[in-house]
This record gives sequence, C-alpha cells and structure tokens, in this order.
Amino acid sequence: MNNEKKHIVISGTYSSGKTTTTKALSIATGIPMINALSAREILTFLYPGLRFQDMNMTELLALGLYRFKERIKAEESLITKQSDFISDGSVLNEWIYGTIRTKIGINPGASWYQQFIKFFLGINANKFMKKYFKGYGTVVNKYAKDTYTDIIHLPIEFKMDPDGHRPVSEKYRKMSDKEIFMAYKNLNFPVHIIGGTQKERVNKIIKQLDLPQVISTEQALDEANDKIKKSCEMVSQKIINQYHKPTFIEKIKILSHF
Repeated sequence: MNNEKKHIVISGTYSSGKTTTTKALSIATGIPMINALSAREILTFLYPGLRFQDMNMTELLALGLYRFKERIKAEESLITKQSDFISDGSVLNEWIYGTIRTKIGINPGASWYQQFIKFFLGINANKFMKKYFKGYGTVVNKYAKDTYTDIIHLPIEFKMDPDGHRPVSEKYRKMSDKEIFMAYKNLNFPVHIIGGTQKERVNKIIKQLDLPQVISTEQALDEANDKIKKSCEMVSQKIINQYHKPTFIEKIKILSHF
C-alpha cells in the first residue's frame, strides 16, 4: 500500500453481498470498517413497529437522513484520525434509493393495490420530491467526490435475501444497481467490478487495491458471517417483537398517506 489513505467503498445494491464482503475484507486486512447503523436498526427506534413497506415518504426520508448522518459521523471520525477505512455502501446509496422510489413508487415491496393507491396519492407530491432529491444529490455527490478514493462494485449475483425485511422488489433492485454504478462513473471514479464467491471477491479486492492481509480470507469470512448472523437475528427478532398487525383504521391511515 502507498502512503495515501484509502477510503474504500464496497458498492452495490440490496443483497449483493456488500456487508459480508466489507466486514470480511476489514477483518482480513485490519483496515477499519465504517460501522454505521443499518436502516433496519434505525427503524427499530425511529419508527418501532412499522414495516418498510408501510412507510410514507416523510418516514422514509427521515430514515434515510438519519442513516446519512450516521455514515457521515462514522467516516469523518476516521478521516480526522487520518485512517484508512472500508465503507459498506456510501452516501450515494440512500440518495439513489430515494430517486428510484420517485420513479417506480415509494413502497416497491408492498402489495400491488397499496402501490396503486400510493401512486395516485403521490402524483403532485412526487414533483417536489424529484426536486428535493436533485438538491440532495448535489450534496452527496460532492461529498463522495471529495472523500472516497477507491470504488469496488459488486454486481447482482445472489438472490435477494428471503428474510422478509427487504423493502424492495427485483425491479427496484436492478434499477438501483445500475444507478449506483453510473453515479460513480459520472464522478469519474475508476470503478472495479468484482464478482465471484465471497472468498474470491475478498481475494480479488486485496490484490486489486494492493491491501495488506493480516489473517486468512477463510478465517475472516468465518468471523464476518458469525458476526452478521448474530446481528441480523437480533435486529430481526426486535422487528418481529415490535410489530403488531394493524387494525382496520391503521390500514386506512397507511394507505391514505403518501
């Protein structure tokens, strides 16, 4: 590795293997991982009991902005310490996820009739949301350009995790994957597309970016998978415990708010 600090982004969309790759790469190389709260973790205390597919645009914006704040705080902490870091996604993710919702609907993981109703409710509001995300994009693109040094993009090679907590559809996933990739290209980043098994991905990234290796890739993946499994089980259980089946009145309220 040269003396320039590396601020590496592991890019990709939902269920592309970002978190596993990022955590394993961090363990294998000894480079700190940006450990910002996930959207599911934020959901449990910002809107306890609510499902992603039932959230309105105000709630989704709050969730995305909170995660943006958490990511910036974590990254700036390591930048201040003049440290390398590896980030699971980047500030561009929440921005792009929001822009895709203005194109195909705010609740792509919801039932068809809920999406149909929300589409008509959001016709006027959507015009403002597109302007909002244009301004939001100016901020995050400037930050990304000034902050990150290396972009590793993970293509969609795995099926979407069937844990029941993914707030998206396959159409949404494919669109966001393309938009995320193009966002980095538009910023003139050299984007390295790395595919294969998790082991192959970690090894390829280490070689591509000339990173140090302090423990074997196999051991790093074992540790990463164990930590991720425990964390996911804890958060999933918390979401299940908080959730209650909405009453008829609550269902009407969910359907009637864009």
